[in-house]
Amino acid sequence: MKRSSDTPLAEPKERRRLCEAASLTQAQLAERLGVRDETVRTWESGRKAPRGRKREAYAKLLASLEQGGDSLKESLKAEEKALVTVRLGEPADEGAGAGKGTVSPEPARFAQAPPTPPGAEDRPYLTPAQAFDALYAFCAPALVRQTYLLTGRRELARESVERAFQLAWDRWPEVARDPEPAGWVRAAAHEWALSPWHRFRPRYHKPEPPPANDADRVLLDTLLRLPPPQRRTLLLYDGVGLDLPETAAETEASTPAAAHRLMHAREAVAARLPELSDPELLHERLAEVASAERLRAAKPDEVREGSERRARFWTRSAIAFTVALIGTTALTLHTAPTHYEPPVPPGETVRGVPPRVAPGPLSEKERRLRAKLRKELLHGPERLTPRAE
Repeated sequence: MKRSSDTPLAEPKERRRLCEAASLTQAQLAERLGVRDETVRTWESGRKAPRGRKREAYAKLLASLEQGGDSLKESLKAEEKALVTVRLGEPADEGAGAGKGTVSPEPARFAQAPPTPPGAEDRPYLTPAQAFDALYAFCAPALVRQTYLLTGRRELARESVERAFQLAWDRWPEVARDPEPAGWVRAAAHEWALSPWHRFRPRYHKPEPPPANDADRVLLDTLLRLPPPQRRTLLLYDGVGLDLPETAAETEASTPAAAHRLMHAREAVAARLPELSDPELLHERLAEVASAERLRAAKPDEVREGSERRARFWTRSAIAFTVALIGTTALTLHTAPTHYEPPVPPGETVRGVPPRVAPGPLSEKERRLRAKLRKELLHGPERLTPRAE
C-alpha cells in the first residue's frame, strides 16, 4: 500500500495536543475541514491518514494552531458562543439555518458542569434536561428513519427510538460522558428493534402497508430478506456512513466478520437490484426510501416523562415485592415452633398380647353377625334405648 507523503503531518498524538491547546473540538475541526466527526477521530487515532486537498487543509490548520494565531482563537470563541446560544434555546439570527445548532455535541456539553472558577470566562452550561433535548433533537428524526429501514415497521421504529432514549435518560450520567452519545442511543434502538421477542406480540402479527413507490417497495423487501446481522451492517456502513471498525464495534463483531457480512449483504442486494451495485447509489437510495415515509418521533419531554414513569413503576414494584417478602418471613417466624418436638417412636411389643395380623376371610358366624349389625344400623336410635329384661 503506497503511503501518501505529499504534505507532511505531525504524529496523531501531537495533532490532538495542538487541538486541545487551542480548545478546538472534533466537531469544530470537522466543520472547518468539511468532513464528518468520525473521519476526524480516525485521523487523530492514527487509523487513517488524510489525502489530497483534505491533507493540505488539515496540515495548514495544524500549522496555524502551532503558531497560535489570535484570529483563529477569536473565530473559535465566536463559533463556540453561537453554538451554546443555539443549544440553550435562545433566539438565533433569522439568517441561520434551523439545523445549524444540531451538530454532534461533545461529551463535556452533556455533563453537569462544575462551578466556574473565579476569574474564568463565564460560559453557560446545559442542564441535563436541555442536554437530553439537544441530543434527542439531533438524533431522533434520522434514527427513526434508520430503524424503519431495519424493521420495515413504522410503529416499531418509533417505539424502538423512544425506548432507547428512555433508557438513555435513565442512564444519563453514563450517556453524557460517553465519547459518542449518538452511537450509544443508536445501538440501543437497533437492539430493541431487532429483538426476536416482538414476534410474540399480537400488535405485530399483521403486516404494515408497504411504501407507495414500487422501487422503494422492492428495495425495502430486499433489505428485509437479509439476515438481521447483515441488514444492520449494511445500514450502518452504507446507510449511516460509519467505517468498518466502528460498524464492527457497534454490531459487537470482529472487523473481518463485519466485512464478510457487508460483502454478502451487498451481493444479495445486487443480485436482485443490479443497478444498486454501486455503494454510493445504494446510499442515496436508502436515504430516499427512509425520507419518503413521514415518520415523526415523540417530543423529548414526553420521552423523559415516560422514562421517569417507568422508573417509578419498577421502583414501587420492587418496594412492594420487598414488603411482601418481609411480611411472609415475619409470618413464618411467628407461626414456626419455638422448641423441638421429638417424633413419636414406633410401638413396642407387649408380652402376652398377640401381634396384630392382617384380616382374613370371615367365617360363617362372623358374616351373620355383620349382616345383623348392618340391618340394625337402620334403626340406630332404638339401640340406644335401654331395655328392661
